[in-house]
Amino acid sequence: MKITIACVGKIKEKYLTAGIAEFTKRLTPFCKLETLAINEEKMPENPSPAEKEQVLEKETQRLLGIIQENSYVILLDVIGKPISSPELAAKIDSLGLSGHSHLTFVIGGAFGYTDALRKRADLAISFSRMTFTHQMIRLLLLEQIYRAFKISRGEKYHW
Repeated sequence: MKITIACVGKIKEKYLTAGIAEFTKRLTPFCKLETLAINEEKMPENPSPAEKEQVLEKETQRLLGIIQENSYVILLDVIGKPISSPELAAKIDSLGLSGHSHLTFVIGGAFGYTDALRKRADLAISFSRMTFTHQMIRLLLLEQIYRAFKISRGEKYHW
């Protein structure tokens, strides 16, 4: 299975970089993983609603541009469906069994997504009702994908 993380922004914090590298390494036996990160749009100090919307539109269009047409798209979205780790494992398993060999998880920028990206998504999930930075959620997502593979194999990590 191929898994793509399509996201906004670069990771600058060393602790996040180290965690992302660790889970990327751990996922090597389970899937072909790639991360495609677009640059964040520059934002003025106190943006107007119109400026926020313009940034959101530009980031959304660039994210849409890196999502492959045949990929099953899972949007990480605050208004998405709450999902547990075992439910994520079951979803990845069922997608693989139904012929979806490429999954793309999308992590938006500070202002989220436009409706165009929500319409492109096959599924929208939420990790929590809390807000996390988009850099931090990248690490959490990789850990949860790793956990999903371990759950599916009945291995010790999930206990």
